[in-house]
Amino acid sequence: MEIRRLRPEERFEADLISNTAFHMRMEDPDKARGKSLKETVDDWGAFDEGGHVMARIINNRFESVLDGTTVRTGGIGAVSTLPEYRSTGAIRAIFSSLLPDAYREGEVFSTLYPFNQAFYRKFGYDTVCPLSVYTMPPEVLRDYRFTGRAVQWKPGDGIGEYLELFNRFSMGFNLAVLRDEERFRRDHFDGLYYRDRKFAYLLKDGEETCAGLIFQDVRHDPQAILMVEDLAWRGRKGFLALLGFLSRFSADYGEIRLPLPVGTELYSLVHSAREYDISKETEHNYMIRPVNAVKLLSAMRRGPGRFVIRVKDDLIAENNGVFAVEEGSVRETGEKADLSVDIRALGVMAAGAISLKEAALREDVEILGNLETLERVFVRKPVLVRVKF
Repeated sequence: MEIRRLRPEERFEADLISNTAFHMRMEDPDKARGKSLKETVDDWGAFDEGGHVMARIINNRFESVLDGTTVRTGGIGAVSTLPEYRSTGAIRAIFSSLLPDAYREGEVFSTLYPFNQAFYRKFGYDTVCPLSVYTMPPEVLRDYRFTGRAVQWKPGDGIGEYLELFNRFSMGFNLAVLRDEERFRRDHFDGLYYRDRKFAYLLKDGEETCAGLIFQDVRHDPQAILMVEDLAWRGRKGFLALLGFLSRFSADYGEIRLPLPVGTELYSLVHSAREYDISKETEHNYMIRPVNAVKLLSAMRRGPGRFVIRVKDDLIAENNGVFAVEEGSVRETGEKADLSVDIRALGVMAAGAISLKEAALREDVEILGNLETLERVFVRKPVLVRVKF
């Protein structure tokens, strides 16, 4: 079995594999072949002895947020194997080459949306809850009022103000993906806008933009659903503006579905006579794994104090070791460790998806000393992921 990056002329064959695995139609093969020749993504394949593509993985690259800074991140997608090559170890073989290469390329995190969490835990990934979705009738918000000005986006308008607002908002949440104009437009503003029943608004208090939201109108019997796709706000004023604006839709929709960052607890923020009509579902469809343990420990916010951590990683040899972590440096050491973790646990702990107290319940975490410092470092933090890849 040969593992390497795909050449442009090999991508169409790989696309056929992904179409098979994900039950997708290919309406125009000639057009798809031409498009595949122009792709520039980091595309990896496993080849059999005859040189045919057995399996493929794409590694998308972007910047995501960690404790108020940005780190280079990979987004794994198109993980697929032809049925006749399954159970051959092709995907493991690709990951065994792709992840060390990502280390050399400077990635700090690798992320993905799993079809099966247990499958990807074998490669060092673990689950993060990226957001919570609250469902409610609009009448829950009837006591909230927005008295400012709502400006609707229309085809042909610019998206710069939206992009600036949403990226600034994202900087407050770990794992949030910062978007350039091309990605943001593709996510929200491309397509037949009115046919797709999608709407975007900026909410203004005087001349100041305090919030923005993008939502989809979903036809549903007996009443339609207002499904918020993305939103951002500036401070309390902006958050209350969103609630007040959504309250206006009681005559149009029977239900609002409102995604919020994990850690923004709507039950503790909304005051309503109908609070019991709000339901909540926390999504758990995102996984992360550290690619470079030293860079990750260097980038995360630690506060005062020093600790020593032992890391175990089956796929990236450079991550194995004992590291002293203190202000301004992370270095290998021969000292006794205060904390021993598998690479899976390090990812969710560093991102703030779980606290030290929660991590202590895992089989791949061992707390050996220096508890006071560790409890200060490994705490829950606000997390938000909305971007698909």
